[in-house]
Amino acid sequence: MNKHILARIVLILTVAAVSCQQATKENPAGVSKGPATDQQPLKPSDSGFADVNGIKLYYEVYGEGKPIVLLHGSFMTIPLNWSQMIPMLKGRKVIAAEMQGHGRTKDTDRAFNYENMADDVSGLLKHLKIDSADVLGYSMGGGVAFQLAVRHPEQVRRLIVLSGSYAHDGWWPDVEASFATMNADIFKGSPIEQQYLANGNDPAKFPAYVDKVMSPDLTSYDWSKDVKNIKAPLFFVIGDADGIRYEHAIELFKAKGGGKMGDMYGLPQSRLAILPGTTHIGMMQRTGWLIPMVTDFLDSNLDPTPPTF
Repeated sequence: MNKHILARIVLILTVAAVSCQQATKENPAGVSKGPATDQQPLKPSDSGFADVNGIKLYYEVYGEGKPIVLLHGSFMTIPLNWSQMIPMLKGRKVIAAEMQGHGRTKDTDRAFNYENMADDVSGLLKHLKIDSADVLGYSMGGGVAFQLAVRHPEQVRRLIVLSGSYAHDGWWPDVEASFATMNADIFKGSPIEQQYLANGNDPAKFPAYVDKVMSPDLTSYDWSKDVKNIKAPLFFVIGDADGIRYEHAIELFKAKGGGKMGDMYGLPQSRLAILPGTTHIGMMQRTGWLIPMVTDFLDSNLDPTPPTF
């Protein structure tokens, strides 16, 4: 994949993230149409740093109710990834964290991988004295969510993965090949570089930071066996123009009880959605579609549904 295409991806990513922030400022309720309201964006009821596994993990808590943890994508932060979604998750305790080296969570010499980040989230839940929670992860955060459910199953009630992968070849081949070509030059002057610098990081270390964040996807991995054995009900969502292969999502859905006619065999506990006209980056802007589906999944009685005649 040439640098012009990669630069376009970065531009779309940053414009999408900034527009999500701006949309929330103008319309905190997340309504897709209608006049802007005079309400202000929600402010966290609690925030701080949890000492977990040798890092100080930054987190924010919003609202009250059943807990749900939000895990952002690569190079993202709480405001960049979740500013539009958080106000729409009403009646829930929303816990958003910034992963190692992202936002206000400083990087360390520790290896940057999905397993370590999953252990960090586990430690955060213990810090907050939450026994188990629903977990929603986007892109990189989807990989963290998969590993959290594998490594700490008792802490995951229900699992939602948006545009995430559980194996390196879950991406379309050209997308997977592009990871090795991404570098700091592509992000130069972007909001991603700006937020990195705004959090007091050394500008000279930005290239190494980009390489480090990309490193988990430059190593072959395949968690298929463990992920297919996750006990928690799963809602897997991709776009029809995503970077994730359809077959990757369908294979997991079949392993979780899908691939059968529900009128004959009943509904499985897990769900699959492929959103039309939706790219990998564009997934962040589909809150108007996602929130009703996510809410229904979290609130539904997911005991196996017998067929009805």
